[in-house]
Amino acid sequence: MNITDKTRKALEKIGLTSYETRTFASLLETGELTASDLSQKSGVPYSKIYEVLGTLEEKGWIGSDDSRPTKYFAKSPSTGLETTKQKMQNDFLQNQNIILNELVPLYEKSGTSERPDIWVLSGAINIASKILEMVESCRNEVMIALPEAGQELVRQALPKLRALHDKGVDIKILTSDKMDKESLKAISRVATVKIKKGLFGGGIISDNRYVVILLGPEMGAMNTPDLVAIWADHTGLAGFARQYFEYLLKDSKVV
Repeated sequence: MNITDKTRKALEKIGLTSYETRTFASLLETGELTASDLSQKSGVPYSKIYEVLGTLEEKGWIGSDDSRPTKYFAKSPSTGLETTKQKMQNDFLQNQNIILNELVPLYEKSGTSERPDIWVLSGAINIASKILEMVESCRNEVMIALPEAGQELVRQALPKLRALHDKGVDIKILTSDKMDKESLKAISRVATVKIKKGLFGGGIISDNRYVVILLGPEMGAMNTPDLVAIWADHTGLAGFARQYFEYLLKDSKVV
């Protein structure tokens, strides 16, 4: 089975080796196979095939029966991904505890304090420019809250959002129920869009690290000089903003 380079690289990034990918692809194409047949079909050396099958089964991507000789079969890619995800999360949490238990006391003992970049932005033009810059530089995920009458910002950001969408970036937008229908239609083509009645304030979170939080008047007043916002390169603040964003999403209406 031919798998695109994009998918091969994605599988590699989540922990599957080249041999494991070739073996799984062969099972997807042909169904149940013995280890010997799989070695021939996938091109994985026979001396390596049992090791590869063992790790694939441990990772949750394949299963086996009790026949003699044993036959192996592919599980759903969704099952494999979920098993891998859970293992990665468990491993991360375990390593996180080990690291924090030893290094946090050393950090606190050193007396060093964090120096995150936090800036106050003023003026709608400066704030909109920073938001557009963040959208353009995003690599994995962007979350945007647009208050009432943010059509102008939508118009400016749309080409950049399309480019992100084509790159596979996850885009979530929460906006006011008073946003005009044409703007909603345009952004819903490239993002998951929800609307919330009485949405107040706004902002953007990029890659769970960079954040802009609006503090001044409504973003709709794009020509006002009184608009104020905070920009920060701070994972803690971005994480807090993300939690609040997801809280707002829960009782919002899908476009």
